[in-house]
Amino acid sequence: RYAILSHRWEGSSEVTYKEMIGLMKMDERKRVRVRNRSGYQKIIKSCEQTKKDGYDWLWIDTCFIDKRSSAELSEAINSMYQWYQDAQVCYAYLNDVKESAFPTEQNFETYGKSYGWPEWFMRGWTLQELIAPNQIEFFNRNWAPIGNKQHLAPVLKDITTIPCNVLRDGLAGKHLSVAQIMSWAACRKTTRVEDQAYSLMGLFGVNMPMVYGEGKKAFRRLQLEIIREFDDHSIFAW
Repeated sequence: RYAILSHRWEGSSEVTYKEMIGLMKMDERKRVRVRNRSGYQKIIKSCEQTKKDGYDWLWIDTCFIDKRSSAELSEAINSMYQWYQDAQVCYAYLNDVKESAFPTEQNFETYGKSYGWPEWFMRGWTLQELIAPNQIEFFNRNWAPIGNKQHLAPVLKDITTIPCNVLRDGLAGKHLSVAQIMSWAACRKTTRVEDQAYSLMGLFGVNMPMVYGEGKKAFRRLQLEIIREFDDHSIFAW
Protein backbone atom coordinates (compact mmCIF):
# COMPACT_ATOMS: atom_id res chain seq x y z
CA ARG A 1 0.00 0.00 0.00
CA TYR A 2 1.55 3.25 -1.10
CA ALA A 3 0.80 6.81 -2.14
CA ILE A 4 2.30 8.46 -5.21
CA LEU A 5 2.96 12.09 -6.15
CA SER A 6 1.99 13.84 -9.37
CA HIS A 7 3.38 17.31 -9.88
CA ARG A 8 4.89 19.75 -12.32
CA TRP A 9 8.68 19.60 -12.31
CA GLU A 10 10.33 22.89 -11.35
CA GLY A 11 13.75 22.49 -12.90
CA SER A 12 16.79 22.88 -10.66
CA SER A 13 14.66 23.19 -7.51
CA GLU A 14 13.87 19.45 -7.66
CA VAL A 15 15.93 17.02 -5.57
CA THR A 16 17.49 14.21 -7.60
CA TYR A 17 18.07 10.59 -6.64
CA LYS A 18 21.81 11.24 -6.35
CA GLU A 19 21.24 14.17 -3.99
CA MET A 20 18.70 12.29 -1.89
CA ILE A 21 20.90 9.26 -1.22
CA GLY A 22 23.91 11.50 -0.59
CA LEU A 23 22.15 14.02 1.62
CA MET A 24 23.64 12.90 4.94
CA LYS A 25 27.15 12.77 3.45
CA MET A 26 27.05 16.39 2.28
CA ASP A 27 28.72 19.17 4.19
CA GLU A 28 26.28 21.18 6.31
CA ARG A 29 26.10 24.21 4.00
CA LYS A 30 25.26 22.15 0.93
CA ARG A 31 22.73 20.07 2.86
CA VAL A 32 20.98 23.23 4.05
CA ARG A 33 20.81 24.55 0.47
CA VAL A 34 19.18 21.32 -0.71
CA ARG A 35 16.69 21.33 2.16
CA ASN A 36 15.73 24.94 1.42
CA ARG A 37 14.71 24.13 -2.16
CA SER A 38 11.00 24.09 -2.98
CA GLY A 39 11.48 20.59 -4.39
CA TYR A 40 12.70 19.31 -1.02
CA GLN A 41 9.81 20.97 0.79
CA LYS A 42 7.48 19.26 -1.68
CA ILE A 43 8.95 15.90 -0.68
CA ILE A 44 8.51 16.69 3.02
CA LYS A 45 4.90 17.82 2.59
CA SER A 46 4.11 14.73 0.49
CA CYS A 47 5.56 12.51 3.22
CA GLU A 48 3.55 14.30 5.88
CA GLN A 49 0.34 13.78 3.90
CA THR A 50 1.21 10.12 3.33
CA LYS A 51 1.72 9.57 7.05
CA LYS A 52 -1.49 11.46 7.84
CA ASP A 53 -3.44 9.20 5.49
CA GLY A 54 -2.02 6.06 7.08
CA TYR A 55 0.25 4.82 4.28
CA ASP A 56 3.75 3.51 4.89
CA TRP A 57 5.26 4.33 1.51
CA LEU A 58 5.37 7.22 -0.95
CA TRP A 59 6.79 7.20 -4.48
CA ILE A 60 8.10 10.41 -6.09
CA ASP A 61 9.59 10.42 -9.59
CA THR A 62 12.17 13.17 -9.03
CA CYS A 63 14.19 11.37 -6.36
CA PHE A 64 13.30 7.70 -6.85
CA ILE A 65 14.68 7.20 -10.37
CA ASP A 66 18.42 7.09 -10.92
CA LYS A 67 18.63 8.84 -14.28
CA ARG A 68 22.31 8.06 -14.50
CA SER A 69 21.25 4.49 -15.35
CA SER A 70 19.62 4.28 -18.79
CA ALA A 71 18.31 0.79 -17.95
CA GLU A 72 16.63 2.01 -14.75
CA LEU A 73 15.20 5.05 -16.51
CA SER A 74 13.78 2.92 -19.33
CA GLU A 75 12.23 0.45 -16.89
CA ALA A 76 10.69 3.26 -14.86
CA ILE A 77 9.15 5.00 -17.85
CA ASN A 78 7.74 1.74 -19.21
CA SER A 79 6.29 0.91 -15.76
CA MET A 80 5.06 4.37 -14.80
CA TYR A 81 1.43 3.93 -15.80
CA GLN A 82 1.16 0.71 -13.78
CA TRP A 83 2.78 2.31 -10.74
CA TYR A 84 0.24 5.14 -10.76
CA GLN A 85 -2.60 2.70 -11.36
CA ASP A 86 -1.56 0.48 -8.44
CA ALA A 87 -1.19 3.34 -5.93
CA GLN A 88 -3.87 3.60 -3.26
CA VAL A 89 -3.92 7.38 -3.71
CA CYS A 90 -2.22 9.93 -5.92
CA TYR A 91 -1.47 13.40 -4.56
CA ALA A 92 -1.70 15.96 -7.37
CA TYR A 93 0.21 19.07 -6.30
CA LEU A 94 -0.86 22.21 -8.19
CA ASN A 95 1.89 24.62 -7.26
CA ASP A 96 0.38 27.59 -9.12
CA VAL A 97 -3.03 27.43 -7.41
CA LYS A 98 -3.13 29.96 -4.57
CA GLU A 99 -6.86 29.76 -3.88
CA SER A 100 -8.42 27.47 -1.27
CA ALA A 101 -10.79 25.96 -3.86
CA PHE A 102 -10.22 24.11 -7.13
CA PRO A 103 -10.47 26.52 -10.12
CA THR A 104 -13.71 25.76 -11.98
CA GLU A 105 -13.47 28.44 -14.69
CA GLN A 106 -10.72 29.48 -17.05
CA ASN A 107 -8.68 32.37 -15.74
CA PHE A 108 -6.25 33.72 -18.31
CA GLU A 109 -5.05 36.44 -15.97
CA THR A 110 -3.81 33.89 -13.43
CA TYR A 111 -2.93 31.01 -15.78
CA GLY A 112 -2.16 32.87 -18.99
CA LYS A 113 0.66 30.54 -20.04
CA SER A 114 -1.49 27.40 -19.81
CA TYR A 115 -4.75 28.24 -21.58
CA GLY A 116 -6.39 29.58 -18.44
CA TRP A 117 -5.94 26.47 -16.28
CA PRO A 118 -3.26 25.36 -13.79
CA GLU A 119 -0.13 24.29 -15.65
CA TRP A 120 -0.41 20.73 -14.28
CA PHE A 121 -3.15 20.15 -16.86
CA MET A 122 -0.93 21.18 -19.76
CA ARG A 123 2.05 18.89 -19.08
CA GLY A 124 2.53 15.68 -21.05
CA TRP A 125 3.29 13.27 -18.21
CA THR A 126 0.37 14.36 -16.04
CA LEU A 127 -2.14 12.99 -18.57
CA GLN A 128 -1.48 9.38 -17.61
CA GLU A 129 -1.13 10.47 -13.99
CA LEU A 130 -4.68 11.84 -14.16
CA ILE A 131 -6.19 8.74 -15.76
CA ALA A 132 -4.31 5.81 -14.18
CA PRO A 133 -4.98 6.27 -10.42
CA ASN A 134 -8.42 5.44 -9.08
CA GLN A 135 -8.12 8.05 -6.35
CA ILE A 136 -6.54 11.48 -6.79
CA GLU A 137 -6.48 14.17 -4.15
CA PHE A 138 -5.66 17.69 -5.40
CA PHE A 139 -3.65 20.16 -3.30
CA ASN A 140 -2.91 23.85 -3.78
CA ARG A 141 0.51 25.47 -3.42
CA ASN A 142 0.17 25.51 0.39
CA TRP A 143 -0.76 21.83 0.51
CA ALA A 144 -4.38 22.54 1.41
CA PRO A 145 -6.77 19.94 -0.08
CA ILE A 146 -8.97 21.38 -2.85
CA GLY A 147 -10.92 18.35 -4.08
CA ASN A 148 -10.67 14.83 -5.50
CA LYS A 149 -10.98 13.30 -8.95
CA GLN A 150 -14.31 11.56 -8.37
CA HIS A 151 -16.15 14.70 -7.28
CA LEU A 152 -14.37 17.01 -9.71
CA ALA A 153 -14.88 14.78 -12.76
CA PRO A 154 -17.29 17.19 -14.56
CA VAL A 155 -14.84 20.08 -14.15
CA LEU A 156 -11.90 17.90 -15.17
CA LYS A 157 -13.83 16.86 -18.27
CA ASP A 158 -14.25 20.52 -19.23
CA ILE A 159 -10.53 21.12 -18.75
CA THR A 160 -9.20 18.00 -20.48
CA THR A 161 -12.08 16.73 -22.74
CA ILE A 162 -11.63 13.30 -21.10
CA PRO A 163 -15.06 11.67 -20.52
CA CYS A 164 -16.26 11.44 -16.92
CA ASN A 165 -16.51 7.64 -17.05
CA VAL A 166 -12.82 7.43 -18.00
CA LEU A 167 -11.85 9.84 -15.25
CA ARG A 168 -13.83 7.90 -12.66
CA ASP A 169 -13.20 4.32 -13.81
CA GLY A 170 -10.12 4.35 -16.06
CA LEU A 171 -9.63 3.10 -19.61
CA ALA A 172 -10.46 -0.59 -19.05
CA GLY A 173 -13.50 -1.73 -21.01
CA LYS A 174 -13.96 1.59 -22.80
CA HIS A 175 -14.31 1.54 -26.58
CA LEU A 176 -12.24 4.56 -27.45
CA SER A 177 -10.47 5.26 -30.72
CA VAL A 178 -6.74 5.84 -30.83
CA ALA A 179 -7.40 9.32 -32.22
CA GLN A 180 -9.64 10.23 -29.27
CA ILE A 181 -6.98 9.24 -26.73
CA MET A 182 -4.31 11.07 -28.74
CA SER A 183 -6.49 14.20 -28.79
CA TRP A 184 -6.29 14.46 -25.00
CA ALA A 185 -2.55 15.09 -25.34
CA ALA A 186 -2.78 17.54 -28.24
CA CYS A 187 -2.23 20.74 -26.21
CA ARG A 188 0.13 19.26 -23.65
CA LYS A 189 3.83 20.05 -23.57
CA THR A 190 6.94 18.16 -22.50
CA THR A 191 10.45 19.44 -21.87
CA ARG A 192 11.98 16.74 -24.08
CA VAL A 193 10.38 16.17 -27.48
CA GLU A 194 10.75 12.38 -27.07
CA ASP A 195 8.54 12.50 -23.98
CA GLN A 196 5.57 13.48 -26.14
CA ALA A 197 5.65 9.84 -27.23
CA TYR A 198 7.00 8.14 -24.10
CA SER A 199 4.33 9.73 -21.90
CA LEU A 200 1.58 8.06 -23.97
CA MET A 201 2.84 4.47 -23.88
CA GLY A 202 0.92 3.51 -20.77
CA LEU A 203 -2.36 4.83 -22.12
CA PHE A 204 -2.11 2.41 -25.05
CA GLY A 205 -0.52 -0.44 -23.13
CA VAL A 206 2.57 -0.58 -25.31
CA ASN A 207 6.27 -0.67 -24.45
CA MET A 208 9.40 0.42 -26.25
CA PRO A 209 12.98 1.29 -25.34
CA MET A 210 13.92 4.88 -24.52
CA VAL A 211 16.26 6.58 -26.97
CA TYR A 212 16.69 10.16 -25.82
CA GLY A 213 18.19 12.10 -28.69
CA GLU A 214 16.00 10.48 -31.35
CA GLY A 215 13.65 13.49 -31.41
CA LYS A 216 10.41 13.11 -33.36
CA LYS A 217 11.33 9.55 -34.38
CA ALA A 218 10.02 8.53 -30.94
CA PHE A 219 6.47 9.38 -31.98
CA ARG A 220 6.80 7.36 -35.19
CA ARG A 221 7.99 4.38 -33.15
CA LEU A 222 5.01 4.83 -30.84
CA GLN A 223 2.64 4.82 -33.81
CA LEU A 224 4.16 1.56 -35.07
CA GLU A 225 3.75 -0.08 -31.65
CA ILE A 226 0.12 1.05 -31.48
CA ILE A 227 -0.58 -0.27 -35.00
CA ARG A 228 0.74 -3.66 -33.90
CA GLU A 229 -1.74 -3.69 -31.00
CA PHE A 230 -4.84 -2.02 -32.47
CA ASP A 231 -6.74 -2.37 -35.72
CA ASP A 232 -7.72 1.28 -35.67
CA HIS A 233 -7.12 3.48 -38.69
CA SER A 234 -7.87 6.65 -36.72
CA ILE A 235 -4.20 6.64 -35.71
CA PHE A 236 -3.32 7.95 -39.15
CA ALA A 237 -5.03 11.24 -38.23
CA TRP A 238 -1.95 11.82 -36.04
